[in-house]
Amino acid sequence: MSCIFCQIATGKIDSEIVYQDEQVVAFRDLNPQAPVHILIIPREHITNLDGASAANAALLGHCALVAAEIARAEGFAEGGYRLVTNVGPDGGQSVDHLHFHLLAGRRMHWPPG
Repeated sequence: MSCIFCQIATGKIDSEIVYQDEQVVAFRDLNPQAPVHILIIPREHITNLDGASAANAALLGHCALVAAEIARAEGFAEGGYRLVTNVGPDGGQSVDHLHFHLLAGRRMHWPPG
């Protein structure tokens, strides 16, 4: 298992976990791009959103609901936040395991990049 996110999900690599259940793990990004930067990953290895299927619909929805739950628990839901996933090299994906970036703590700009 060479996927770093799979290793985090199984506890083989330590991380600052903020949430976990049987389907997902959420942890603080080591290279934050905002004052709050949390990654939400499914425990199941899915390369990216393009690699997901209809069978993953409930899991994808669960990831989004977990993001909202974390935002409320961490106290930044009211001020707002951004939830984004990158797909492939041109989309900025650097780890080939589906993950969602939960960003908060500052005003986000549009367009993002």
